[in-house]
Amino acid sequence: MDANKITPALLKEVLPGFFDNALIDEIIASSKVADIPAETEILREGQYVKVIPVVIEGLIKVYSRFEDKDLLLYYIVPGESCIMSFAASLQNTPSRVYAITEEQSKVLLIPTGISSKLVRQYPYFNELFFSLYNKRYADLIDTINHLLFHKMDQRVINYLKERKKLKGDNILKLTHRQIAHELGTAREVISRILKKLENEGRIIQHPGGIEVIP
Repeated sequence: MDANKITPALLKEVLPGFFDNALIDEIIASSKVADIPAETEILREGQYVKVIPVVIEGLIKVYSRFEDKDLLLYYIVPGESCIMSFAASLQNTPSRVYAITEEQSKVLLIPTGISSKLVRQYPYFNELFFSLYNKRYADLIDTINHLLFHKMDQRVINYLKERKKLKGDNILKLTHRQIAHELGTAREVISRILKKLENEGRIIQHPGGIEVIP
């Protein structure tokens, strides 16, 4: 059996509550599943969105860029989609974000050509993206609060804890440069903060990565 074949069982597994048979038939007829390697840019800033991704397996990171600085906005985990892509597709405007796979990912790709039809005809499709809007809004408010009110060392430890929760790994395989890129700061700043956190007993830096102390 084709591992990337879209079936009603797959859709119901990825999107619990997905029980509208007509909607399932529409998506199966027009969409596809793709295996995407790690560190692949699946959406460029300024690009017109052609497909709406729904993550089946893996992890996708969504960034905003201003001048020469990048900022990680949120992660897309299995069962979720990129709401910024969805909004840009409905409005037919260029994307204001870019997205990269964190790891090997299996993604359902729904063509934007049918998204407006699905929104009009199927209440569940609307509910799915309204719930994602609410979640992403909360994520972005948290990001703004961290930027405005948290010192960088608190932002770093929060970032590491979130990564540990998402990845489920005791040792986070991260470089100082990667952390700096995702938090929109300089590598030297991150190196100094990680040393401070290690001296405080909040992390341990290993040759293969960073361990967050519970």
